[in-house]
Amino acid sequence: MDAIDMSLVELLRGNARLSYAELARQVGLSAPAVHERVGKLESSGVIRAYRAEVEPEAIGLGVTALIGIVEDSGGDTDDVLEVFRQMPEIESCYFMAGVESFLLKARVGTIAELEQLIVRLNRTPGVASTRTGIALSTKWENRPQPIELPTP
Repeated sequence: MDAIDMSLVELLRGNARLSYAELARQVGLSAPAVHERVGKLESSGVIRAYRAEVEPEAIGLGVTALIGIVEDSGGDTDDVLEVFRQMPEIESCYFMAGVESFLLKARVGTIAELEQLIVRLNRTPGVASTRTGIALSTKWENRPQPIELPTP
């Protein structure tokens, strides 16, 4: 990736709805050249997706929980991960160093739904135990770190 690609990524991280014309204006290229570069960034996996960031409470997901998973020593990690993938309540899954093998971020509508999720997680073959923290509020999330652009 060169400096222009880095600039395009930074601009799109700030506002993924910018038009190719606006991106082109800001990086000093033509719109077709920017379109080609963005396409290459997408096909190479640098740009993975475009999403609408939605207020969870507005769509009925007012409870956010962070759930640590201790994996059973006899469990198969791939099988456990596949079960997690099938649970729509789980937004993020991180493989961890330390006692807990995974850290999950889950969103549900109610504490009762969270309880049901935790019961399902604890019944998952390969899961030895869980530890759950409930977020009281979200101060920020998904904040992109600034990209260090090379100086010309």
